[in-house]
Amino acid sequence: MASVVAAMLGLSILLLLGVLDWDDCLSEKSAWDTFVWFGVLVGMATQLTTLGIVSWISDGVEKSLKSLSLGWPLAFVILQAAYFFIHYLFASQTAHVGALYSAFLGMHLAAKVPNLLAALALAYNTNLFGALTHYSSGQAAVYYGGGYVKLPDVFKLGIVMAFVNILIWAVVATPWWKILGLY
Repeated sequence: MASVVAAMLGLSILLLLGVLDWDDCLSEKSAWDTFVWFGVLVGMATQLTTLGIVSWISDGVEKSLKSLSLGWPLAFVILQAAYFFIHYLFASQTAHVGALYSAFLGMHLAAKVPNLLAALALAYNTNLFGALTHYSSGQAAVYYGGGYVKLPDVFKLGIVMAFVNILIWAVVATPWWKILGLY
């Protein structure tokens, strides 16, 4: 809420001082488009959490993992992949973390994934999925909204970089985390 107030206050000051006029604001169609998409997607994420959908899904996944009797390494991979790619449904990293981090951490712990490994891997994924789409993070919105990258390219580059990041983390981080004693 405070960030919204700060943004509106900043815009109001710029308008009052004549740095911007309302026509400048209206001419930024891609910025308004991004703003509307963020609003809709953040609102959807909030409602999913408020209505208990996230908890319900979390409980269902937890029970499914227990019934499959998966070892923790396989459960870890499945949960990390789900946490990463479910970001397509969220408008921001903050909304995603707020709605899902604790639920996924609980699922990891229920699957007997080592505590520190689960918490850190989810945190790392939170930083990595910010490039998946034009609405997945504030930085991605700027690249698309500013016209630097076309929308089809955002999705192509996002998925390619997702797999590059996953490969790097699988090849480099897995042995390093073992050396560090995280599992």
